[in-house]
Amino acid sequence: MTGPAVEDLQDLYENAPCGYLSLGPDGRIVKSNRTLSSWLGIAPGDLIGKRLRDLLSIAGQIFYETHFAPLLRMQGFFDEVALDLVKADGQPLHVLANAAERRDAEGGLMFTRVTVFRATQRRRYERELVDATETAQAQSRLSQGQLLAEHEAAELREQFIAVLGHDLRNPLAAIDGGTNLLMREPQSEKSQRVIGLIRGSVLRMSGLIDNVMDFARGRLGGGLQLDRSSKLLAMTLEQVVGELQTSYPERQIELNLDVADEVVADHARLAQMFSNLLANAITHGATDQPVEVDALLDGGELRLSVANAGPPIPQEAMQQLFQPFYRFNPHSRVRGLGLGLYIASQIAKAHGGRLDVASDATETRFTFRMPLAEQPA
Repeated sequence: MTGPAVEDLQDLYENAPCGYLSLGPDGRIVKSNRTLSSWLGIAPGDLIGKRLRDLLSIAGQIFYETHFAPLLRMQGFFDEVALDLVKADGQPLHVLANAAERRDAEGGLMFTRVTVFRATQRRRYERELVDATETAQAQSRLSQGQLLAEHEAAELREQFIAVLGHDLRNPLAAIDGGTNLLMREPQSEKSQRVIGLIRGSVLRMSGLIDNVMDFARGRLGGGLQLDRSSKLLAMTLEQVVGELQTSYPERQIELNLDVADEVVADHARLAQMFSNLLANAITHGATDQPVEVDALLDGGELRLSVANAGPPIPQEAMQQLFQPFYRFNPHSRVRGLGLGLYIASQIAKAHGGRLDVASDATETRFTFRMPLAEQPA
């Protein structure tokens, strides 16, 4: 095809009435059209190299990590997903997105094509309907001050509902149950690797859901609820290590446990905190060095630390590590919501303890300290 026909095809791509972009195998943008750039107010060249999640609002990033990306990996496409992009001036751009993967003959991912359609009028109409209903109900029972408080809570609920509006736990449990059944039957080496990848994704998504729910509860006034009991802490820690070792069999984890006595605590919460710290050390630490876990009962205090080798955390990032949605290295290959360390610190506080961090060229170490409580009657 030559002459004007080639130019017409190029013009159709660049100035189509919808936005086009292509993502490389690493998830970064390798190509986009002028239409999308004009909507966002970002030059086409400035989009190259960014991740799609970098263009999303906070609620959109949560939805991306827990629904958008896993769905795309599982079935290779999705249709009419509502997303909120953020324009150069900080204003939201409401869109509907379709995506499809393109793979080579061996099944390797070549790139992902994403088509974006404006949905401003539709989203505005839906929002106006919700606002009108809420306003009518609120005016009948609330004062102006209460209306303001409810509006602030509604924005937090939107972040929460963006993830949990559809019941994520039920399909996740079905996937986990299916992989458990498959593991009981003879499998080829390739099938075993695929099952291991699925189980790792299930474990990661389950942790993301737990973190988001805890964050939403805390912001909506519920706080973290503890169910204390007296159990052997070593069993709790070893179970978490076993789960993560299954997902990361190539990583070495060294356990130094001096916790023979029972500990009064919410062991499910401690396991959640320890899992966040250990997963953080595995993903951010040096891959050729072991992750070291130390636990000690001494002087009426529990000390639990997780250490990894690798580059130190920058000093300017140390003060913000435990803030929600903070990621000190947004360009890292490791993708997440930035809630893990925040939730871990909240669990530590709920137990009357604290979570500290020290980082230098030798190691990065997170240490949890908690006063030991008496045994429950």
